[in-house]
Amino acid sequence: MPLLSADSSQTTKRQSFRTLEMVSMDMDKEFDQQPFGVDYGRLENGLVYYVKCNSKPKKRAALALAVKVGSVLEEEDERGVAHIVEHLAFSATKKYTNHNIVKFLESIGAEFGPCQNAVTSFDETVYKLLVPIDKPELLSEAIQVLSEFSSEIRLSKDDLEKERGAVMEEYRDNRNASGRIFDAYWTLMMEGSKYAERLPIGLENVIKTVSSQTLKQFYQKWYHLCNMAVIAVGDFSDTKSVIELIRTHFGHKYSASDPPPIPHFLLPSHEDPRFSYFVEPEAAGSAVRIGYKMQVDEVKTVKDYREMLVKSMFRNALNRRFFKISRRKDPPYFSCSIAAYVLVHESKAYIMTSSCKEKGILEALESMLIEVARVRLHGFSEREISVVRALMMSRIESAYLERDQVESSCLRYEYSQHFTDNKPIIGIEYEAQLQKSILPDILASEVSKFAEKLWTPCSCVIQIVEPQASATIDDLKNILKKINKLEKERSISPWDDEHIPEEIVNSKPNTGNIVQQLEHLNIGATELILSNGMRVCYKCTDFFNDQVLFSGFSYGGLSELPESKYFSSSMGSTIAEEIGMFGHRPSVLMDMLAGKRVEVDVEIRAYKRTFYGDCSPLYLETALQLVYQLFTTNVTPDDEVIKRVMQVKEQAILARERDPYTAFANRAREINYGNSYFFRPFRKSDLQKVNPLKACEYFNSCFKDPSTFTVVIVGNIDPTIALPLILQYLGGIQKPNEPIFPFNCDYIKGLPFKFPKTITREVVCSPMVEAQCMVRLCFPTELKRGKMEEEIHYIGFLSRLLETKLLQLLRFKHGQIYSASVSEFIDGDLPCVTGDVRGDIRIDFSCDPKISLKLVDLALSEILRLREEGPSDQDVTTILEIEQRAHENGLQENYYWLSRILCSYQSRIYAGDIGTSFEILDEGRSKVRKSLTPLTMQLALQRIMPHKNQHTVVILVPHVSWFQRLRSFSQWTLNGIDVKILAAIAGLTVLALSLQRYSRKS
Repeated sequence: MPLLSADSSQTTKRQSFRTLEMVSMDMDKEFDQQPFGVDYGRLENGLVYYVKCNSKPKKRAALALAVKVGSVLEEEDERGVAHIVEHLAFSATKKYTNHNIVKFLESIGAEFGPCQNAVTSFDETVYKLLVPIDKPELLSEAIQVLSEFSSEIRLSKDDLEKERGAVMEEYRDNRNASGRIFDAYWTLMMEGSKYAERLPIGLENVIKTVSSQTLKQFYQKWYHLCNMAVIAVGDFSDTKSVIELIRTHFGHKYSASDPPPIPHFLLPSHEDPRFSYFVEPEAAGSAVRIGYKMQVDEVKTVKDYREMLVKSMFRNALNRRFFKISRRKDPPYFSCSIAAYVLVHESKAYIMTSSCKEKGILEALESMLIEVARVRLHGFSEREISVVRALMMSRIESAYLERDQVESSCLRYEYSQHFTDNKPIIGIEYEAQLQKSILPDILASEVSKFAEKLWTPCSCVIQIVEPQASATIDDLKNILKKINKLEKERSISPWDDEHIPEEIVNSKPNTGNIVQQLEHLNIGATELILSNGMRVCYKCTDFFNDQVLFSGFSYGGLSELPESKYFSSSMGSTIAEEIGMFGHRPSVLMDMLAGKRVEVDVEIRAYKRTFYGDCSPLYLETALQLVYQLFTTNVTPDDEVIKRVMQVKEQAILARERDPYTAFANRAREINYGNSYFFRPFRKSDLQKVNPLKACEYFNSCFKDPSTFTVVIVGNIDPTIALPLILQYLGGIQKPNEPIFPFNCDYIKGLPFKFPKTITREVVCSPMVEAQCMVRLCFPTELKRGKMEEEIHYIGFLSRLLETKLLQLLRFKHGQIYSASVSEFIDGDLPCVTGDVRGDIRIDFSCDPKISLKLVDLALSEILRLREEGPSDQDVTTILEIEQRAHENGLQENYYWLSRILCSYQSRIYAGDIGTSFEILDEGRSKVRKSLTPLTMQLALQRIMPHKNQHTVVILVPHVSWFQRLRSFSQWTLNGIDVKILAAIAGLTVLALSLQRYSRKS
């Protein structure tokens, strides 16, 4: 098979960075304000444009219209208007009506979905399109759509009334626990500024009552070309023709002669720290958040850039300490990290966030503050900074190696940030030179000094989140006083770092050999059978210079276990990961891998055991060493680790039980799949059934026998380098004397689930802080043995059809949902070559609880109509186009090829020849595409979902009185209780209340 040329080998690529010239360190040198590497200009009417030729992905263009208009410009009676305008842009413009923009996007294979095509923030609104451009007219029309957004959004009364429900549903989706926590923190952070009261989603009252005239006034006041930029990044033949298209569609437009200037709203600083003790009954757990607000750094000179690197090194070094603390005995928190966030224009914050056990917030707060104080007193060690330096050098090296393979959507985002936030674009080549020149000279003392900016008197905001209060604000203040006293007395000891071994593998294994080698030209892959029985298939690609993906699997998993062993075994991978499944504790391994772009993980599922990961070609040896360690390490229980793992698991269970959606998801799962221990989530009582020794023993046995594993590797591989490594670290894994997990794929034990034979409808009433409603419809599916591979493609097309039609009906016609998802569960993951395959198609959407029944009936009626009448020609054309465009994009991605090769091995038609299996699957897709018509889609729907009167509907609603439930759901089962029983209970309640009133009168 053809190999990658020597010029693209990892050795040459590495040298291209290692030999990169250093730059002179003139700290006062100013960067060019013009963005590097893009055609940048301004039309006479004030519109800015950015145009860039970029071939990733091929025959695609990432477009955007960035508008410097966000929610902060709204008046009190307009709160939410900027976001509603963004919604209505896709509803109707001067040229496009009745959501024809959405229909156009879908007809060319550019999917439309929530948050995919536009986003409204505090300071800007950005409209985004990712469109194919293999036909000349497509780019022109896509730019015309952006042109319509700039000045021709219709904003009629009818348009607004149709979209209110969708916006309201998006608002309702945000009113969950995480949304309330964020809103409270944001209000505290922004106190004293207009930003505190201008969340982009707006106010419920405004969403429900605002007039179309108010929308028009806002749109006309602020949407001016001088506040806008068009961004076009794509696989263009040249930029001049694209600029001419922009001139054609925007050049004739004119802004108002004297548009109002965009005002700037400052965020005032404060010396006294602000506190918020937020009690949230539905919170995912207890958390501490500490934020330090400051001005956004302007990066105008080399000195500014150096200071930015220093701050980045500080965050990385502190995060590594936080991680190590979380892995200690009786840690103060389960996880903790610091990150920098741009809040709004000119303001950012360094925010430390930790999650901890219940009633553990004071301990977590103290530990977080002490660590920052420790850095102020003693600083980071040179060894800590050398680790961080290697990490950052590795990241910029990766970016440099893939400088010509950046996704167009990423470049689009960079140009948008340049326009809205004045972020400089100096080019990755120059950035690589700068970092290579600057990083080696940054000292630990410089990095440590940044901790002085993280004092609690420096605009500090502290938020505590707990399901139930366990402390007070005074307790928080006392912690701050304690830390200040300790720091003043210098009573905080220096950081004590642990020893880090030099080598991952202590002694290199004996090299295996190749027993058989096969070339599969239709895949472009090579298959090896190694002397220990392991099967390895690798495919060389040039999609990304710095990416290699791999995955290895073996049959036999949790489905084979009786209930007595299930709970211990299912915890095996979690426990092993924390102990050190690669032969080293996670906190130690983290430092050993610093600067090496390698990730490896494992998963044990119902039918398979899998290891998977990705790495740079430069560190393929390290990745394979970790796999070797996985197979040769025997993890043994460690009491401290087990205690921490069980604490985290228990807290997760408690958090899930507080979530209103848990009762809904559990009941839906139980109705559709039964009450088997395989399907129900862990309960607190199940933790008592976990035997740590048995868990470790099971995990050790899962990754022990190489002869049962098939490994697929895809990416920028040089076989002359990779093959010796494969033979040493994969071929060097010793095959055990007795087979382990000797499962034939024909006889894997299936999961014990049975779909209800009749229509089942149930309402789950759950206590919740604010009203939420979720609807789930499930339909059983049957895929017949004879045409299994074709039927799997059909079910994918059916899912897309149902999602498109339900979105058209429930959102665009009735305006009552924000989004709908359709997904399929196929037990085809069971690699059994006999029998039919069962599964289901699941439909999910959220809505106003009051209209949930109406929307369920509408959805069911639409599905019945499709069964009886079939889809339209346009429906079929649209889903074919979307699937084809996704396929074309996938062919340029390593993940796509990895998945396709794995599927070929795991398919029921695989009989030892991966090339044949791959070909049959590919032909199956082509055959289904060619045969797809309204009639064949209709017949597929009838065939795959054969039972018209067999489905389940589960609805989550807020907990209300019995009378309200009876009135609203008289035809439904409530939480499994028959309506007749409820009627009897209600009757007794009426009688009791009557007697009580009579008694009081007497």
